[in-house]
Amino acid sequence: MPPVPTVIEDFELEVLELVEERSRRVRKRSNGHASGGLKSQQAGAKASGPQSLRDRVVEGWAAKVGVPAGGDTSASKLALNNTKGDGLKRQRPSSIYAKLFNLFTVTSQQCETERRIIANNAEFNAQFNYAKNYIKTSKYTFLNFVPYNLFEQFQRLANFYFLCLLVLQLIPVISSLSPITTAVPLIGVLTVTAVKDAYDDFQRHRSDSQVNRRKSYVLRNGQLVEESWSKVVVGDVIRMENDQFVAADVLLLCTSEPNGLCYIETSELDGETNLKCKQCLPETEDLGQDDGLIGAFQGEIRCEPPNNQLNKFEGTLHWEGNLHPLDNDKILLRGCILRNTQWCYGVVVFAGKDTKLMMNSGKTKFKRTSIDRLLNFIILGIVFFLLSMCLFCTVACGIWETLTGQYFRVYLPWDSLIPPDPAGGATVIALLVFFSYAIVLNTVVPISLYVSVEVIRLWQSFLINWDDAMYHVLSGTHAKARTTTLNEELGQIEYIFSDKTGTLTQNIMAFNKCSISGRSFGDVIDPRTGDFLEINESGTWVRKKKKRRSSKQEGKVRNCTEAVDETQVTLLSAEASSDVDTWVELQTLKHNNDSGVCDSANDTKSKHCYPDNLLNLSSSTCGLDSLPLLSRAVDFSRNPFYEPNFKFYDHSLTDALDAGDRDCEAFFRLLALCHTVMPEEKKGKLEYQAQSPDEGALVSAARNFGFVFKSRTPNSITIYAKEVQETYELLCILDFNNVRKRMSVILKKDGRIRLYCKGADSIIYERLKEGQDGLKRLTQEHLDSFAADGLRTLCLAYKDLDEEYFQDWKSRHHEAAVSLESREEKLAAIYEEIERDLILLGATAIEDKLQDGVPQTIANLAVAGIKIWVLTGDKQETAINIGYSCQLLTDEMVDIFIIDAQSASEVEDQLQQFREQIRNVSATSQPQTNLSVVTFSIYSDEGVGQDNLSDAGEHNGGFALVISGHSLVFALNAKYERLFLEVASCCKAVICCRVTPLQKAMVVDLVKRYKKAVTLSVGDGANDVSMIKTAHIGVGISGQEGLQAVLASDYSIAQFRFLERLLLVHGRWSYYRMCKFLRYFFYKNFAFTLCHFWFAFFVAFSAQTLFDPMFISVYNLFYTSMPVLALGIFEQDVNAKSSIKFPKLYTPGLKNALFNKKEFFRSAVHGFITSCVLFFIPFGAYYNGMDQEGRSMADQQTFGSVVATILVIVVTMQICLDTSYWTLFNHITIWGSLIFYLLLQYFYNYVLGGDYVGALAKAMGEPVFYFTSLLTLVILMLPVMAWRFYWVDVAPTLSDKVRFKQRHDAKMASKRTEHDMMRTPSARRSRRSIRSGYAFAHQEGFGRLITSGKIMRPRNPKPGAVSNGRAASLRPDANKVSVVAPAPSTVEV
Repeated sequence: MPPVPTVIEDFELEVLELVEERSRRVRKRSNGHASGGLKSQQAGAKASGPQSLRDRVVEGWAAKVGVPAGGDTSASKLALNNTKGDGLKRQRPSSIYAKLFNLFTVTSQQCETERRIIANNAEFNAQFNYAKNYIKTSKYTFLNFVPYNLFEQFQRLANFYFLCLLVLQLIPVISSLSPITTAVPLIGVLTVTAVKDAYDDFQRHRSDSQVNRRKSYVLRNGQLVEESWSKVVVGDVIRMENDQFVAADVLLLCTSEPNGLCYIETSELDGETNLKCKQCLPETEDLGQDDGLIGAFQGEIRCEPPNNQLNKFEGTLHWEGNLHPLDNDKILLRGCILRNTQWCYGVVVFAGKDTKLMMNSGKTKFKRTSIDRLLNFIILGIVFFLLSMCLFCTVACGIWETLTGQYFRVYLPWDSLIPPDPAGGATVIALLVFFSYAIVLNTVVPISLYVSVEVIRLWQSFLINWDDAMYHVLSGTHAKARTTTLNEELGQIEYIFSDKTGTLTQNIMAFNKCSISGRSFGDVIDPRTGDFLEINESGTWVRKKKKRRSSKQEGKVRNCTEAVDETQVTLLSAEASSDVDTWVELQTLKHNNDSGVCDSANDTKSKHCYPDNLLNLSSSTCGLDSLPLLSRAVDFSRNPFYEPNFKFYDHSLTDALDAGDRDCEAFFRLLALCHTVMPEEKKGKLEYQAQSPDEGALVSAARNFGFVFKSRTPNSITIYAKEVQETYELLCILDFNNVRKRMSVILKKDGRIRLYCKGADSIIYERLKEGQDGLKRLTQEHLDSFAADGLRTLCLAYKDLDEEYFQDWKSRHHEAAVSLESREEKLAAIYEEIERDLILLGATAIEDKLQDGVPQTIANLAVAGIKIWVLTGDKQETAINIGYSCQLLTDEMVDIFIIDAQSASEVEDQLQQFREQIRNVSATSQPQTNLSVVTFSIYSDEGVGQDNLSDAGEHNGGFALVISGHSLVFALNAKYERLFLEVASCCKAVICCRVTPLQKAMVVDLVKRYKKAVTLSVGDGANDVSMIKTAHIGVGISGQEGLQAVLASDYSIAQFRFLERLLLVHGRWSYYRMCKFLRYFFYKNFAFTLCHFWFAFFVAFSAQTLFDPMFISVYNLFYTSMPVLALGIFEQDVNAKSSIKFPKLYTPGLKNALFNKKEFFRSAVHGFITSCVLFFIPFGAYYNGMDQEGRSMADQQTFGSVVATILVIVVTMQICLDTSYWTLFNHITIWGSLIFYLLLQYFYNYVLGGDYVGALAKAMGEPVFYFTSLLTLVILMLPVMAWRFYWVDVAPTLSDKVRFKQRHDAKMASKRTEHDMMRTPSARRSRRSIRSGYAFAHQEGFGRLITSGKIMRPRNPKPGAVSNGRAASLRPDANKVSVVAPAPSTVEV
C-alpha cells in the first residue's frame, strides 16, 4: 500500500481530471450535441473505440481495491460487492478508493444518460437501481404525515401568526388572557385541515393500491408466474393477453398475430379508442410463446433514459452478435390495452415512475385560490394595522405612566420587575403593554376564520358530489370534488383549455347521412310540424326548428329556414297527427319535388324536406292509421351480419335498396370494397380492425345495409352483396395520405376493371368527368348541409378501366416508382392520370358524435365571458370540423386565421398580418346595441369602438385562430410568445392541433404568466395530465376512457356538459358565498375587536379588556360562528336554473368584483363605525348611570356585558340583512345563536361561577338596557337598509334583476310554459355553411401491409414445429417472400 501522501496526490489528480472531463461533457450537451450521444454510443458498440477517462479512472480505483481489471464499470462494481474466493480478500469499506469507486458509480446512475438492460438477467439489471413498477401518487406516509402536514400548514401566514401569539400568551407578565383562548382555535383549525388532507391522501393511497395490485404474468426461471404489477422490475419478460392493460413500458418481442403485429388501444394515454398497430422485430418474432426460448433470450437493450415523450423512442438491441434499431413502433406503453391480439411477450424497459405515463403525470402541485392569495395579503396588512394600534397604545401608555401613572403607584403598584425610576419604569411598562395589546387585539385576525373557510369549502365539495343534476346515468358516475380548497376558484374561470377526443366527443363515429345520385338520405322530420328531428345520446328525440316554407320561386320548391331553438319531442308518430291536411301537404311536396329540382340557392336538404318513408307509400295506404312510427329505427335484423348497435331512422334508403336502386347498390358496394379494414372472426362474430374510426364506420354502414365485407387476401376481396358472395381481384391500392386526401382501389371482376375512389370533396370534384353539373350541384348542396350540421364528409366516385390501358399504366407506374430522379413528381403525375374522369356516386356524412349538450355548454360559457381553447393532437381538418360541430367556430365569424408556417419568420409574418387585420376591423367597427334579456331595454355596450383588440370583431362574429403543432413550436418561443398571445387573446376561439402534451402545458402556462387570469384545463387522457396540473384548476372526464386524467385532476365529471353546471352554478355560488362570508366576517371582527381599542382610552392604555375573557374566547367559536357558516354553505342570490339561463351572472367572478381590497376596506370601515357606535352609545347611556333604586350602574362589568350583548344582537341582525336565501338551517343558526348566547352566559356565570356573574341580569332588569339596544340597532341598521334599497332601485345589478324576475315568474308560473322560459343556444347555425366538411382520420401505411400479406393470418399453416404457438419455429430470411412497395402511397399486387 503506498504511503498516505502519495494516495492523496493520486486521489486529487484523478478527481480533478474526472471533474474536468464531466464539465466538458456538460458544455457539449448544452451546445446541442446531446442528441448525438446515443448514436455515437451505438456506433461505439460496433467498433471498440478509445476508453474514456472516467472508465480508466474508475477501473484504476477498482484494481487498487482488488477487483480484476477489464470489463465495464458496472461489472467492476458488481465484482467489488461480491468478491469471494479465488484468493481475493474482501476489501475494507474504509478504503478511500472503494469509497470513490462507489461514489462515482452511484453518481453516474443518478445522471442517467443511457439505459442498459439485459433481458432475463436480474443480477445485471439490479446494479443500476432502476425504478421498480410500484407507483406512488400520494403525498404522505404514516410516519411523516404529522411533521410534513404541520410544516405545510405553518407555511400559511395566519397559522404562523397565531403560533407566535400562543407563545406570547404563555408569558404571564405580558398576557392578560389565558393561552386557551388561542390554543383551542389553533389546534382546531390544524386538526380540521389535517383530517381533510389525510382523507384526500387516503384516496390517493387507495387508488395507488388498486393499480399496484393488478396481476400480470412474468417469466421467472423459464416459468410463467402470476405477479402483482408492483413486483415487476426492469428486464422482466411479461406476457400480456387480449383486453389486458400493459403493466409497464415494454419492448415487444413476439405476438400471436402474423408478422409480429399487435393492436393496442391508447385511451388511457390520449383518450382515443381507435386501434393502433405495433410490430416487433422480425428477429424476435419467431420466439413465439415458447417459454423456454423466451426465458433463454439474453438480448441487451441500450436506449434513451426515461422521458415524457409519448411518440418517441430510440434504442438498439444487441442480440446474437447483431445490432437491431428500436423505435416507438416496437414499444408498448404502460396504460395501453391489448386488443384483437391473443397474446404477446415483451421486455420491461421502463417501470413505475420511469414509465412515460407516470412521467407525464408530473408532481402533484399545491394549488391556492386567488382569494387565498388575497387573504394572505390582507392579513399581512391587518397585522401591520394591529402593530400600529399596539404601537399607538404603547406610546400613549408611556406618556400616561410618565405624566400621571407614577402618582398612583400607591393604588396601582408597579411590578417588581419594573425599574423604580419614573422614566425607566414607564418605558418598560409601555414595552410590555405593546405585547399585551398584541394579544388583546389579535381577534382582528381570528383563527376561526380559517376554521370556517375549511368547513365551508368541505361542505361546498359535498354539495358538488351530491348534485344529481351532474349524475351520468349511462356510466353511473357522479361528479366528484377531489380537492376541497379550490371551490370558489370555479367561479372565476376566464380561460378553459379543453382536449377534443373523449372530452368534447364520444369517441364514436356513426354513419349519419348520405347523398346518392343527388338524393339526400338520413333526415327525419316530424309530420305534424315539419321540424327536423335528431336523437341524442340518451335516446331522447330533439326537435331542431327547421320550419318548411311553402313559397315557390320559379316553379321550384324552396324549403327549410333554420330557427334558433330546440325542444324535446315526446310524440313522434304519424298517428299523433289528426290533421288530414298534413298528409295531403306531404303528398303535394312529394309531387312537387319529383317534378322538379329544388332551388340550389336556398335549399339545404334538396329532396328530403319530408319523411320519405311516408311519401313512398302507395296511394292505397295513405291513411293515417297505416303510417309507421317515425321514432322506430330501421330494422336490419333480416341481415345475418347486422350490428344491433347500428341505428338509422330514414326508411327510404332501405326501401330504395329493396327496390333494386342501382345507384344505391353501387354506393354501398364502393364502401364495402374501398378501404384497408381487416376482418376477424371472434367468438363466431365478424369483427373489423380499422386503422381509423371513420373508415370503420363506413364499412360498418355498408355491412348493415347488406353489403358485408367478409374477408381479404393480399390479392382479393370478398364481400356479400345482398347475401350473394362476390369476390374481386385486388390489382392495386393507392393508399391515403394527408397530401392526396383520397384513396383508391383497382379491382377486377368478371373481366371488368374498375377504380373506386373516396376522398375530400374538393379533391374529388377536380377529377370528375365532364357532364355531371346537375349532380355535382345537388351533391354540393348536400355537402354544405352536412357540413352545417358538423358532419365529416367524403365524396365517392368510380371509373371503369380497360385491360390494355391498365397494363400500360401499371408498367409506367413501375418505371416511375423505381426512378432515381424526380420520383415523387413522376408518381404524382401517374396518380393524377388514372384518378381522372371519375363518375360521381355521392357523399357520406359521418358524425363524430359530440357528447350531449356540448354546443349549448360552449355557447353558455362564451356568453359568461369564458374563452375556450381546444388543444388536441388531431390533425387540422378534424379539429376544425369538431370546432364547427360544437359551435366553437361559426360561419358568422369575421375570419378564421390558420397558422401553418414551417419556420419562425413565417410564423411571425402570419401573426403580424393577423394582428393588423384585427386592428383594422376594430377601427372600423361601430358601437351596436344589445337587447337585455332581463330588462328588455336597449343599452350600448361599453368599450365598443375603442382601441381595444379584445373587443375587435365581437359584434361582427369575432375571430378564430387555428394553429398547428409545428407552428406552435415557434409561436411559443420567448421571442414570439407575446405576439402569439396578443393575437390569440383577440379571438373568440383558439384551436391548437397536432400538439404534444408538453405544448399543451406550455400554452396554459403562457396564459397564466401574462394574462394573470384563472385557467381551467379539462381532459380525459394521460396526454392531458400535464396541462391539467399546470392550470389553476384541472377537471378530468371520467368516462369510458382511462383514469389518468381523473387521478391528476381537482374535479372529475362524466360529461363535458356538466362543466356548465359546475362553473355557472356551483362555481358561481361558491365564489358568491365565500365573498359574502369574508365581507361579513371581517366586519363583525373589526366591530368586536376595536371596542377594546376605544376602551383603552378610558383605562390608561393598560391592556384591560372590555369583555369577559370567556366571551372573548367563544365569540367567534359559538356566538357568531354558526350563522356565518350557514351563510357560506347555503346562500344563493338566484337559483340554479337562472344561473344557467343567464350566464352573464358569472361576470362578477371574472372581475373579482365581490371581494377585493376595496370590498375589504368597506367591510373594515363598516366594522370601525359599528364599533364606535357600539361603544359610545352605551357609554353615554351608562356614564354615571343609576338604576331605579338609585344604585350605580357605571361599573366595568355591567358596561362590558351590555356592549357584548348589543354586539351579538347587531351582528346577528346584520347577517339577517345579508341573507338572501333562507333555509331551515339559517333560521335555526341565526335565532338559535341569540338564545344560545343567553343560555351560555347564564351557565358560565351562575353554574361555573364566572367573574361577571349577575352583571347581565342586572342590566336587563332596567329599561335603559332595552332603550340603548334599540337605539344602537336603529342607528346601525337603518343606514345599511336605506343604502341597499337605494342602489337596488336606482342601479340594480343583473343579480337583482334576475331575482326580481324569479319572483315575477313564480307568480305567473301558471300562465307560462316551460318553452317560453328556456333559452337554449341552438346546435345549428342560422345560415348554411359553404365550407368543406372533409375530415378523415386515416393514415398511410395499411395498404402496404395488406398487399404484402404481412397483416394476413395464414389459413393453412405448414406442418412443422409448433412449440412456439405458430406454424413454424424459426424461419430463415431466405424463406421469406420479399414484397417491394414501389412508393409509400401506392401498392401493387
